[in-house]
Amino acid sequence: MRILPRSGRRLRRAAAILTAVAAIAGFGLSHPAVSAAAPQPQVAPTVQRPGTYTNPMTLNLPGGFHAASCADPDVIRGSGSDTAWYLFCTSDRGTDAPGGPEPGLLPIYRSTDLVHWTWLHASFPTSPSYAATGAGIWAPDIVKTSDGYRLYFAVSNTNLPGAGAAIGVATGPTPAGPFTVSQTPVVEPSNIPGTDSRRSTIDPEVVTENGQNYIAYGGFGGGLWIRRLSADGTTSDPASEQRLAVGDRYEGAYLTRHGAWWYLLASSTNCCNGPLTGYTVFAARSKTLLGTFRDATGRAITAPRVGGTPVVAQNGNRWVGVGHNTMLTDDAGQDWMIYHGIDVNDPYYQDAVGYTKRPGLIDPVDWVDGWPSVRSGSGPSDTAQPAPAARPGQREAYQPQPLHEPQPGRPIPGLSDDFSGSQLSSRWSWVREPAADSYSVGGGSLRWQTQPADIQPPASTLASVLTEKAPSGDYMVETKVAVNTPDDTTVHNYVQGGMMIYNSDATYLKLVSVSIGATRQTEIGKHVDPEPGYPSYGNGVVGPVGDWTYLRLVARSCGSTTCYTAFSSLDGDDWVKGATWRQDTTADTKIGLVSMSGSGYTSAFDYVRVTRLR
Repeated sequence: MRILPRSGRRLRRAAAILTAVAAIAGFGLSHPAVSAAAPQPQVAPTVQRPGTYTNPMTLNLPGGFHAASCADPDVIRGSGSDTAWYLFCTSDRGTDAPGGPEPGLLPIYRSTDLVHWTWLHASFPTSPSYAATGAGIWAPDIVKTSDGYRLYFAVSNTNLPGAGAAIGVATGPTPAGPFTVSQTPVVEPSNIPGTDSRRSTIDPEVVTENGQNYIAYGGFGGGLWIRRLSADGTTSDPASEQRLAVGDRYEGAYLTRHGAWWYLLASSTNCCNGPLTGYTVFAARSKTLLGTFRDATGRAITAPRVGGTPVVAQNGNRWVGVGHNTMLTDDAGQDWMIYHGIDVNDPYYQDAVGYTKRPGLIDPVDWVDGWPSVRSGSGPSDTAQPAPAARPGQREAYQPQPLHEPQPGRPIPGLSDDFSGSQLSSRWSWVREPAADSYSVGGGSLRWQTQPADIQPPASTLASVLTEKAPSGDYMVETKVAVNTPDDTTVHNYVQGGMMIYNSDATYLKLVSVSIGATRQTEIGKHVDPEPGYPSYGNGVVGPVGDWTYLRLVARSCGSTTCYTAFSSLDGDDWVKGATWRQDTTADTKIGLVSMSGSGYTSAFDYVRVTRLR
């Protein structure tokens, strides 16, 4: 729920309890005089328990149609006697098939249970005058003020001098409007500081601290930023701007206060790549709104070796590409996240190949060791779950279930290697053997020069892969790798070293330490052999990179296929869990190592360990 100013969770819980008590006391019951000689029995009020829900949320349109998408959602509750919830979505196509109504610019939906939503209308009929023809109107952010509501949004391109994206605002008396659009942007287009390139002035997020309004915004092009808003919320002060996060990593900022900390949640990688979307929400926290924000490892999200603690990532069920979130607290004090995802079995609009649908999802958020985590780390749900306590007087039905991740068990004979000799073991074989002087074994490590080649098309030269047989059944493979790209903001796209699950050059997974723009990240990528016109590669990212980075893939049977879950670590003890990809296991499946995508660097591998799961 977005109300300015924000309060801590304890205050929100207290408010929820008071709301529930007031609701129970105010159901229109009369209190007739009772004779002392004939006392009446006390009847406890009935406390409602919510039912269940199954993702995605239902968004009802006129004529019995349902909206196929609610990308970049934001939610707010009505005030006073209006206890309904209002949901805002990025402007998008309406129904999955032709013939249904279009929901319009930033459609507004209303609900009393946070599960079933009814379309009200578009937030406004036309784009602001400064929007370029065909510009997208994205990422709504609704806030309550003392005199009404402000609806902030991104304009993907403008007709202003130099063009570029901007942030706009509309004002209205209620969360359902009617909204009047300001014809000047709140944040104008500008360049990435120190460059001639326009930055991603998108994805607004407005909060208040100590009576001062702030707006955070930004994306991969230039990073996340925060600046002061005017008292009326319609202009901002460029001179007050501060960086929140490095470029090439995050978009879709969401800020919330919990206990003594400000938490910044933001999404990473491609939002809209059909079944190969690896979008993931990460968190960092700071004692002050203006940062520095750091993850659970202590790594700053302004660092080149960028930090971030996963909040929700795809888990191997039908939902992939889960991200761009908002949060709310229900009437029983439980926190919930509303976000979008992609159904891996139904990713595209029926009449538009490659146009990704992003339905709205909802799941509970638990605070685990001081960090937000969707369903205690279980990720997005795709089966019936206890619904939120969305109405006054309802009691919480959801109960957190701790998640126990698999640990390394007994080693699988003949598949682990500590590189203790002076040459490669006979267990290894090459796909395209590199030059003999480009790699060496000694001192307990394999050192391999990065190749000016890649496996992912359209690489003109295909890189080498060092492989060994993958075991059958469930297992874990782990390596410790160092890629000696510098720890600074220089660009070395896409130098990388790490491991693979390799079926062929067309079908593989990789978990690598990689340079992306001005950052160093861990990437879990998937490559497929697609039909013409469809994507071939998708990626997610995991935890931060160190001088040495520990990488782990957990392979588990998922029905007729195999689920591979990525983990990374800076010390080999505390592991960060990332996204899960599905990939078929075949007789040709191998465990592989790679060192590629640019010359002049070296990947060092300390060991490869393959074990059963415990």
